[in-house]
Amino acid sequence: MSLVPLAPFRFAAARAGGRRRGAAGLWRVAGLRGVAVALAVWGASGGLASAHPHVWVAAVTELVYGPDGALTAVRHVWTFDDMFSAYALQGIETKTKGVYTREELAPLAQTNVDSLKEFGFFTFARAADVSGRRKQTFEEPVDYYLEQANGALTLHFTLPLKVPVKSRELSVEIYDPTYFVDFALAKTDPVRLVGAPAGCTLSVVRPSDGAAQAQVLGEQNFLDGSNATFGANFANKIKVDCP
Repeated sequence: MSLVPLAPFRFAAARAGGRRRGAAGLWRVAGLRGVAVALAVWGASGGLASAHPHVWVAAVTELVYGPDGALTAVRHVWTFDDMFSAYALQGIETKTKGVYTREELAPLAQTNVDSLKEFGFFTFARAADVSGRRKQTFEEPVDYYLEQANGALTLHFTLPLKVPVKSRELSVEIYDPTYFVDFALAKTDPVRLVGAPAGCTLSVVRPSDGAAQAQVLGEQNFLDGSNATFGANFANKIKVDCP
């Protein structure tokens, strides 16, 4: 896969982040957040919307349980908007024009999951125990791949928990704290329990649209770091209660 089309945006994107990121940070411009930054810079100069968010994702999530009733992983399916998808696909060579196989998209999938690690995969899980609601941590993603259909890229990946957890109350939130990426749960069947103990119940709270508020704030409010946690106001909240 060639990353040449992203090269002109690398230095500008690093400056737009409000600090010099170094070689590793510049390389991440090829990843999910990096392409978003590149689009922001491009949009600001090309007459497109210049305030947050810059990438839109339709999300489907599965909470995967083991035979002992412990949560073992969170499985995501994220479908990106057509602009992000078109931009991310630039420079990828294919055997058939306009048709992208999983193998041809594999380097881009690798780049995306690598870049997502810096941002905690936009996935925040907590389980209740005797000490309160404890934050859960994840291993490296597994079973990740990209698909392209109808002009949109879809990223599939699974986040194994470092330590499987049994809990009567579990919550998972999906959001980008800086609101560069807007996550919206799919309209139908957005969250599923896989192998959960009998009697567990699922509830989902969808956020209101934060784009209008972000437009009012303006881009500079995000670039200077003054709204680094703005996206938490628009988190998709998943709650599981088990007997």
